[in-house]
Amino acid sequence: LIMAYPMVKRDLSAVGGLEDGTVLGGVVQEVDIETGAVLFEWRALDHVGLDESYKEVPTEPGKFFDYFHANSIDIDRDGNLLVSARHTHAVYKIDRETGRVIWRLGGKESDFRMGPGTNFLSQHDARRRPDGTLSIFDNDAPPETNGESRGIVLDLDQDDMRATLEREYLHQNAPLARSQGNLQSLPGGNVLIGYGSEPIIAEFSRDGRLLFDARLPEGYDTYRAYRLPWTGRPVDPPDVAVEVGDGGEITVYASWNGATEVAEWQVLAGPEPDELSVAGSGVRDGFETAIAGARAPFVAVRALDDSGEELAVSEVVEPDG
Repeated sequence: LIMAYPMVKRDLSAVGGLEDGTVLGGVVQEVDIETGAVLFEWRALDHVGLDESYKEVPTEPGKFFDYFHANSIDIDRDGNLLVSARHTHAVYKIDRETGRVIWRLGGKESDFRMGPGTNFLSQHDARRRPDGTLSIFDNDAPPETNGESRGIVLDLDQDDMRATLEREYLHQNAPLARSQGNLQSLPGGNVLIGYGSEPIIAEFSRDGRLLFDARLPEGYDTYRAYRLPWTGRPVDPPDVAVEVGDGGEITVYASWNGATEVAEWQVLAGPEPDELSVAGSGVRDGFETAIAGARAPFVAVRALDDSGEELAVSEVVEPDG
């Protein structure tokens, strides 16, 4: 599933624009990766009126009207699509066979009655959760209303067509993300929120307690942030350094920048580079692990995982002194 934003010539006089205007359309496609065949295509201009947009219509020649601005697609539990559109402040459920808009959530033409706290503005990342609720990152800007962005979880009663706020996640610093952002539902009930144009990534418990709060360097932002399993095994070998004490004893320092699987280090020592044996070991202790040992002409370190299997061996070095 991909999104595209083609420029389309359109008479915009009905919404206060130019007769010879240009619209930035919203297109959703399902593409077969192996063949490149387009299996499904949906164009917002065929289903969503220009007057549903909250975006200001340009009146200067050469400017385009970004009226829809799709920013996420999700496959609903019944196989149809959920599309979030930033500039209509709405989420659309789209029939994956016919392209018909099944319902609108939010915006000017909402099919749902929006309960207290359920309205959202310039939102991103609308996702159906396993329990049937819908999560959204509510930017709340532009235009600014409540003064802070938040993560929300909505319960959608499709019989009564009513949206209810089940939970909201508010950061203690009240960041206001004027662009981008997402909410990731994690196993166990926690959520991870990326605050887009605000350089914050935060994890909350199910009941809204802040558990993790990270900052990016000034000038950086994130379109989306995710917490995922990751394994790092660098292509370069581990590093080893040896410090010789006044009495001839040595301290071996082992590190492997970027490696995530190291549980233990072994010190290898011997009279020749090809005649090394285990002379000591130590449990990994942060970025660099210090291991005391007896002096030998040649030294290296071996990285082991938590099952005792070898991961890699450093270069062989000669202690100085």
